[in-house]
Amino acid sequence: MSSFHDRATKHAEDVVSGKIISGRLHFLACQRHLNDLQRQNTPEFPYIWDSEKSERILNFAEKLTIAEGTEPKPVKLFDNQCFDLGLPFGWLKAVNGKRRFRRSYECQARQNGKTLKNGVKGVYVAFASGYRYGKLFTAATQKKQAKLAWDEMAKFIRSDKDLDELFKIQEYISTITCYSTLCTIEALSKEGGLLDGSRSIYSSLDEIHQMKDNKVYKAIYNGTKALPETLVSMITTRGFDLNSFCYQMDSYCQKILYGTVSAEDFFVDIYTLDEDDSPFDESVWHKANPVLLHPDNPNFRQNLETFRSDARTAQDMGGYDLADFMVKSLNLWYRKKSNEFVEPEKFSQCGIDKTLADFSGYTVNIGIDLSSGGDLTSWAIEIPLEENAFFIDSHSYMPRGRFEEHIKTDLAPYDVWEQMGLLTVTGGKSSYKNDYSFIIKELRECVAKYHFKINAIGIDPHNADGILSELETFGAPVVIVNQSARNLNDATTDIQALVKSKRYFYNKKNELLAYSFMNAETVSNSFDEIKIDKPADMKNRRIDPCDAVIDAHYCHIKDKKEEQTDVNAELEFYLKMIHGSDL
Repeated sequence: MSSFHDRATKHAEDVVSGKIISGRLHFLACQRHLNDLQRQNTPEFPYIWDSEKSERILNFAEKLTIAEGTEPKPVKLFDNQCFDLGLPFGWLKAVNGKRRFRRSYECQARQNGKTLKNGVKGVYVAFASGYRYGKLFTAATQKKQAKLAWDEMAKFIRSDKDLDELFKIQEYISTITCYSTLCTIEALSKEGGLLDGSRSIYSSLDEIHQMKDNKVYKAIYNGTKALPETLVSMITTRGFDLNSFCYQMDSYCQKILYGTVSAEDFFVDIYTLDEDDSPFDESVWHKANPVLLHPDNPNFRQNLETFRSDARTAQDMGGYDLADFMVKSLNLWYRKKSNEFVEPEKFSQCGIDKTLADFSGYTVNIGIDLSSGGDLTSWAIEIPLEENAFFIDSHSYMPRGRFEEHIKTDLAPYDVWEQMGLLTVTGGKSSYKNDYSFIIKELRECVAKYHFKINAIGIDPHNADGILSELETFGAPVVIVNQSARNLNDATTDIQALVKSKRYFYNKKNELLAYSFMNAETVSNSFDEIKIDKPADMKNRRIDPCDAVIDAHYCHIKDKKEEQTDVNAELEFYLKMIHGSDL
């Protein structure tokens, strides 16, 4: 148990200890907080937990009034709401006391108080954060959606005599002004005034599953980078469209919870069922409905009966009723993809602190994946260890022109990865093609630096003609790796088995490599042989480092097959010599 006595931390402890049963993703959010408490204020993690700051917003929230209904009633936070409100305001940067989290993604079933929480945050930031002349937005594709959180804030203000005197509400222009700080809260939409570069100290993005693309998010977030602290707060229930910004954001946030990507400025919490849960088992419904089905909810019995009725209808009717129940009531992606290459949690457990320097002098296999459109080019090094275990590492390259484009459009933090030394950005802003000679030169320097002995170099033949002669100068066999499922099946399935058995190690700081593994999906041919591919509906999710790793492992598998063939041939020759040639 920690020495902290705030409500947010207590909830995290109750979940991790098993006192409160939750879904796996919410469990990981709680575990992340407890892990951060143990490593706070260190060179590797320069953030501190201020329990008073966390409690301050919770106390503020519980002084507000809910006006909707037959009679006004004070806000009473549930334990999970204390966690989701307290963490974004309790974690601070050690160097200057500014808030750590600049983005948040909270996902749960409908009618569980998502908009209420964003309304609390907006009023609190405008009035009590200490910032003057700040701009706050509630933003969405359409004005009607953008008004949801704005209306919640307006209701809080109108329901409190003191707040009503401190704020001016101008309904006709969807603007709220705080007299004491001169901060403004404005409802904006893409169709009516939302512009790139909008500098907001707080923004609420409601139901992002309804957004067709990431333009609203990028317009808001790109405008906050120069501010000392901000919060772009995304709230949503999952949806039906896997080809969507929300699905991509949800997938990225799961990577944060699983630890395969570290985004220290990003608070994530997802309430949903686990993979093995039945949608018709009422004992698991609370995982996606932490407020509606909380035992302390005065309407708990009524809500549970409603869920039972909806579940029976969904089971009997199927079709749209079933889809609606799974998505809106249980916060599941309808027809969720199940062809992931490796399990995120299993791969995360393969991350270790070792680097290539720890394996100096080893024999290695190298894999190279060349980009076709000037995007990501990667090489990977696979090092066989004892007892059928491996260590892998990779490095990637991107021309500056493409880099500038992807920073604006993709969710992946390429700028952070460049600073971490995982990605080399080449050329100037007008460069849109990778310099393969430079990449091979850096690979050669890496091999020399660590005194590696190269067993083989595997390369996808696509775009490889121009560098084959350079690769031959490494003095090792160059293996052309045909990218068919039949050819790659053995290497692909062997890596899957190695990850499951936790024998496929990688440097846990190589987030770009982990990101590519998480993006990879398997596709199969008519013989059920598999290879990896990027999601067909999300071409900006890169898998190039993972491709390079598989090319390297292909070389290892090829050697094993040749050794087995040689053994069999020797055995056959021996038996013929002993027993006669007619065997």
